[in-house]
Parts: sequence; C-alpha cells; structure tokens
Amino acid sequence: MTSTTTASINLCSFISTPCLPFFFSSPIPPRFLTLRIPTTSSRFLKTTDSRRRSSSLAAAAAVMFPENSVLSDLSACGISGIIAFSCLTFWGEIGKRRFFDQKLIRKLVHINIGLVFMLCWPLFSSGIQGALFASLVPGLNIIRMLLLGLGVYHDEGTIKSMSRHGDRRELLKGPLYYALSITVACIFCWKTSPVAIAVICNLCAGDGMADIVGRRLGTERLPYNRNKSFAGSIGMATAGFLASVGYMYYFASFGYIEDSVGMILRFAVISIASALVESLPISTDIDDNLTISLTSALVGVLLF
Repeated sequence: MTSTTTASINLCSFISTPCLPFFFSSPIPPRFLTLRIPTTSSRFLKTTDSRRRSSSLAAAAAVMFPENSVLSDLSACGISGIIAFSCLTFWGEIGKRRFFDQKLIRKLVHINIGLVFMLCWPLFSSGIQGALFASLVPGLNIIRMLLLGLGVYHDEGTIKSMSRHGDRRELLKGPLYYALSITVACIFCWKTSPVAIAVICNLCAGDGMADIVGRRLGTERLPYNRNKSFAGSIGMATAGFLASVGYMYYFASFGYIEDSVGMILRFAVISIASALVESLPISTDIDDNLTISLTSALVGVLLF
C-alpha cells in the first residue's frame, strides 16, 4: 500500500444500498461521509506550514511599514529606546527611594536591561540596517555612561542604581563595558546568530545571578579565588544557560534560528565556560563584563 497525503474512503454508494434502514435512504452529501486518515506526508506538510507561519510572523514583526524599511527600523528604534529608558528610570527611582539594597538594585538593572532590549529585536529588519538601528539603543547608553562618568551631567538615581559605591567614575568601567558588549553583539551577530544570544544571556542573566546567589548562599568559597563561591558560579552557569535556551525558543518562534538539542548542549558548554572564567581572579582584576562577553563570544564562534 502506497502512502498518500490523505486517504479518502467514500461511503456514499454503500449508504445508498437497499439493505440499509430507511433513515439512510435519503442522499447524503459526500463531504460528510469522507474519512480523512493522516499519514506521514500530512504530518510533514503540517510542519512545513508551521515553519511558513513562523516566517510570516517574523516578517510581520520585523516590518511595521513594509513600504519603507528605514521608517520601520526607525520606529522600532524609538519603541526600543522608550522601553529601555523606562526600565532605567524605574530602577533609578527605586534606587533613590532605597527600597532595596544598592548592590541588589545594581544587579537587577544588570539582568533586566539587556534581556528586555533583546526582546525588542524582532521589531527590526533582519539585515545589517536593522542591526545598526538596533545598536543605537545601547550606543546612546554608552554616550550616557560617558557623560555621567565624566561628570558632564548628574543623575543621582542612575549613578546609585548602576555603581557599587555611588561613585560616578564607576560608570566608566563595568556599566560602560556592559553597554559596549551588547552593542557589539547586536551589530556583528544580530538575531540570526546563537552567539548573540549566548553573549547577552550570560552577561546579563548569568553574571547578575552569580552575584545575587553568591551573596546569599555562597558560604563555600572557591579554593583558587576566595572572593567567589561555588553557589555563585553554579547560579551563573544555570541562569545563563536557562536564559539562552529561553531566547533560543523565542527567536525560533519568529523563524530566525532553528531550535535543536545540539544547540541547547552548546549553550550549556558556553555558560559553563563563562562561569569558569568569571570565577578566576583575572575577572576581578580586569572586569567580568569584559571577560564574560569575550568568553561567550569566542566559545560561541568555535561551537556554532
């Protein structure tokens, strides 16, 4: 028996025979008497249709003004900028009112900003034009960090929410490297590359959770670095990995990448490698925002 897309069994002739009871004697439209049996081919067509719908969804999300891609990306840039600025303003107000410890607020900002920005990527087109417009959002934040760090203008809420000790000059180190890493990942990797996901997720979710978990559960210190703990390193690897997998499925739903078990395993390797490098003393001497981003990018390029 050969496999076909659907097997149709027409029962009209059978029902119209005299041997059936009288209530079947009236003619019944054939379309109500057709049994459809799904086969392997039909399942394949459903998968293909699902992928086509994902591609259509990506196209619809990426182009708000199909007749003008520049206007579309410019609008997406404006929306993303408003969202990012709103997040920074929110955490700045939290910092001013001292609702939470300053170190906790700083790490919540660290986790939140990059991941929220990456949620906005489907609004942009998929080419280099979309990447450049999207990079303007963290790029403007680079300028903002420079102006604040150099004392050109003052914003107490931002300084408190993004620095360790409330010193504006601290913004010229970690926060500046953070914005630079996201900008570079946005321009050179963009949303069709798993490397961009790995870099930003390990930098934001991984590094942020390392500090939060380490301060609360880090009683057992690492033998080669007494400033780091087993709990913090495990928390970093776990958070970076879970965030990477989550964004893999997120971008796959738009058709930008294809999710797979192999990709999940590669994300696990990158997160573990980033956690190991972050635990080394060199990350304290340089800056973990740089070492984590570079490690995620280098290992990602090798694996993907």
